[in-house]
Amino acid sequence: MKQVSVKELHQRREAGEKIVLVDVREQNEVDYCKIAGSIHIPMGQVPFRLNELNPNDSIVVHCHKGGRSMQVCNFLASKGYKDVSNLHGGITEWSRQIDPSVPMY
Repeated sequence: MKQVSVKELHQRREAGEKIVLVDVREQNEVDYCKIAGSIHIPMGQVPFRLNELNPNDSIVVHCHKGGRSMQVCNFLASKGYKDVSNLHGGITEWSRQIDPSVPMY
């Protein structure tokens, strides 16, 4: 499975690349903090909400530190999604390296 660093994701987004950023954390985690522009589909709902994602889009999946998102990436790839990447280090690394205003937990 492809991994993308938070710095690479940030650079690609800043350059205007169309990337669908999917947050697979639970609602209480999203209520505490989130990456701007992400869409929230909790991990357990992904199989039931595939119609919300285009299999041809560039998709980056994230969670707290990268474990759940890796599982979702593997699932999406198994369903034919072509360009899926895991955000290495999740929202924790995003907070550390890109946007310290995003609270860590």
